Amino acid sequence: MYRILLIPVLLILFASSSAHGAQGLIAVKSNHSVETTADNLVKALENSGMTVFTRINHAEGAADVDIELAPTEVVIFGNPKAGTPLMQCGRSVAIDLPQKALIWEDDSGDVWLGYNDPEYLKYRHDLNGCDAALANIRQALTNFAGIATD
Repeated sequence: MYRILLIPVLLILFASSSAHGAQGLIAVKSNHSVETTADNLVKALENSGMTVFTRINHAEGAADVDIELAPTEVVIFGNPKAGTPLMQCGRSVAIDLPQKALIWEDDSGDVWLGYNDPEYLKYRHDLNGCDAALANIRQALTNFAGIATD
């Protein structure tokens, strides 16, 4: 019964947590350009021992095919100490791992850093018994976002 009541509350929470309406996305406004925000994020991740797998510059890719796109980058990163416990709770969460951060400039010229809300991943993948791991990931992502955007 509690689960039935909790689902609508979680859906409202997820819908309201994003500055841009993408379900399950936490978006933090940055005080920097897309490039500087991404640089700051990569440095913070590496300094904390995270592995940065790649950094994708979608605007450069678009320019390569003569299409204009505002600055948009994705940083893919992770750490097996954080991700493996989630996969032990529910293997399907692996589709959302490693973690990703999206840094983009919106139509108003504001820069945002967005990432998957760990609570959304819990709901999406029905992760049970992983609350402590999810809380640690949430705190780490909040810290990384703060460092990158301040």
